[in-house]
Amino acid sequence: MRRRHRDRHRPYDAVFVDPARRGGRGRIFDPEAYSPPLSWAVGAARRAPHAALKIAPGIPHEAVPEEAEAEWISDGGDVKEAILWFGTEPGARRATLLPSGTTLTGRGLPDPAVRPVGRYLYEPDGAVIRAHLVAELAEELDGGLIDETIAYVTADELRETPYASAYEITDQLPFNLKKLKALLREREVGVLTVKKRGSAVEPEEIRRRVKPKGPNSATVLLTRVADAPTMLIGRPAGGGR
Repeated sequence: MRRRHRDRHRPYDAVFVDPARRGGRGRIFDPEAYSPPLSWAVGAARRAPHAALKIAPGIPHEAVPEEAEAEWISDGGDVKEAILWFGTEPGARRATLLPSGTTLTGRGLPDPAVRPVGRYLYEPDGAVIRAHLVAELAEELDGGLIDETIAYVTADELRETPYASAYEITDQLPFNLKKLKALLREREVGVLTVKKRGSAVEPEEIRRRVKPKGPNSATVLLTRVADAPTMLIGRPAGGGR
């Protein structure tokens, strides 16, 4: 009979764990329901000089061990993975963007101040948001938040950054579909991009109701500004990614 797990307590130079995060009912959100559970993976990591644990990017920050470095990774703007590194920089938080490999590192900054909407609006990459590094991005852009609960950064100047998409804002309106429809008709907007953050309204519903028609294009961002439902109208600007 073959012996099993004979060397399970042998010391290793490094450990890599990629827990299964899907079950019979789909995606698993509870880290302790991973296979193996996150607590088991962390225990294995602590017994080696170096370790890397792949986890879901939606992991709560309070579930990240203090001695781990946490890195959130996006590819083409979509957040794909998070990695817990052991034996590197305890407590560090990073957002890495693929395919460039550009990385934003946390510095423990306080939340940015809320300020009026400026000429430009920046939509942070999802990895920046997941890593809680919007403050670091706002400092880089000399900007602030449009609302204390919304991850949009606004600024008066356009700056190059790989960590966000930039929009030049032309109009700021209280949420009102009739006014939006009239404005788009006046400007002959037929190509309409609708984005949302902090709004319950679905973009498809907006396009269906305003019936865009014409040769021009525009972007509508449904959001909240100082806790008020707001429509920001603009267009993509150079300077973002």
